[in-house]
Amino acid sequence: MRRCIKVQQPDIVILDLQMPGEHGLELARKLRQDSDVGIIIVTGTGDKVDEIVGLEGGADDYLTKPVEERALLARVRSVLRRVMSSTASSDTSDKSVVKFSDWILDFTAHELKSTTGEEIILTSFEFQLLATLVKNANRVLSRDQIMVSITGRDWVSNDRSVDVLMGKLRKKIERDPHNPSMIKTIRGAGYKFTARVEYS
Repeated sequence: MRRCIKVQQPDIVILDLQMPGEHGLELARKLRQDSDVGIIIVTGTGDKVDEIVGLEGGADDYLTKPVEERALLARVRSVLRRVMSSTASSDTSDKSVVKFSDWILDFTAHELKSTTGEEIILTSFEFQLLATLVKNANRVLSRDQIMVSITGRDWVSNDRSVDVLMGKLRKKIERDPHNPSMIKTIRGAGYKFTARVEYS
């Protein structure tokens, strides 16, 4: 299990204490030692000692079966917000200016300029979207993760606002918006920012 997690590098792991092989509490403790992955423990036992040990050992949340689907999804989203925030903060702490492709993004001034000095006007949502993508470069972000990051609300399946906003941003920063080289659509998963990012 740990080998699989190390190779796949998931954003979140949902563990059952009663799974075969290594005990879930021990696995959670070792995972927390090795990474900042989100950890939710789900168990059929209502043992409060296990709950305390699990949370103190590094789990983000602990749920007792049966688990209502919407409750589980809410916990997953909450943990993902923590993971994304932690990852972005660790990668960009004390760094307010980033260069990628032919662009320079200033997080403090909320400015996007070309390397030749031309300023590109971005709406507030476009700036937040670009900042989210850049801070999570080379990570696949779901529409739900993006929506929560830029608006604070959950994405719903028939909501096209993320896709529309992504299209507008591509028109402003991609050389060929119809064949983007930086903001890639990952079918069935979301979007991935693939440009090389340099902080200064």
